[in-house]
Amino acid sequence: MPKNFYTLLILPKKDSSAKKISLSSTLVKGVSIFVMGLLLFVMYFSYDYIHIRRDQAELKRLKQQTVEQRKQIDGLVAKVDQFSIKMDELRQFDKKIRIMAKLVTGRDKEQLLGIGGPVSEENRLRSRIAADDKTMIAGIDRHVDRLMDDAVSREQSFTSLLTRLQEKKSLLAATPSTWPVLGWVTSEFGKRISPFGSETEFHKGIDIATRIGRPIQAPADGFVAEVAYEHGLGQMVRIDHGHGVSTLYGHLSKAAVRAGVSVSKGDRIGYVGNTGSTTGSHLHYTVMLNGVPVNPRKYMN
Repeated sequence: MPKNFYTLLILPKKDSSAKKISLSSTLVKGVSIFVMGLLLFVMYFSYDYIHIRRDQAELKRLKQQTVEQRKQIDGLVAKVDQFSIKMDELRQFDKKIRIMAKLVTGRDKEQLLGIGGPVSEENRLRSRIAADDKTMIAGIDRHVDRLMDDAVSREQSFTSLLTRLQEKKSLLAATPSTWPVLGWVTSEFGKRISPFGSETEFHKGIDIATRIGRPIQAPADGFVAEVAYEHGLGQMVRIDHGHGVSTLYGHLSKAAVRAGVSVSKGDRIGYVGNTGSTTGSHLHYTVMLNGVPVNPRKYMN
């Protein structure tokens, strides 16, 4: 048989005779090439199909991630916008408190007139940089930095405001504002005829007539600077309230405090009497500002 033919023997299991098939080498090579080509074709398209499916899955995941990131960016922009509005409200609140506390000038008051809410930062950012996510994020980052700087400034302002208000509170607590004892004013502050003669004298306080032994209360916070007995005033107590304000109480029957102790508004400091130069039981009450007697009526509500 020529060399360009291949013979296939088929041997059955039983007693049947063997079958012989002769194939040309050209046909065998053609079939082999076809099978190999078909196998490569199937493998190529299988790989390409798997790759496409994987790319589709990744694309779907990236799209979903993009949607979620967009939502997060939108939420961040909204929060930044709310933060901006809140900071503007805090600025206005700061100014209002300063006006109420009389810590600002007239120009600051005018700045509060006709002020509306801020333009939405979300709208500003969207109209300016919505086309570029990176630019949008950078814009948000810069705006957050500005808001943080503003927040630090507000914190410093509120700290300063708190200090000033505490000072005012301290000043208010140290300013006499009540009657030390209830009674009838028998002699006012200023020039008067001396009760012990016809001479004119300057009365440095007011006289409040009431029964002997009635308790006297401190009209403001302070500390007892002096407890002594003087010829004219008799038993007396002097309280230093700070800020240049002091008060003096004369003609007491007895002091209820000693020098150097702190007193709060309403504390008992002594009792009405008629010691010293008096015509009857009463309290001599003097208010001094920087060592100068002033009319106590201004400090008696």
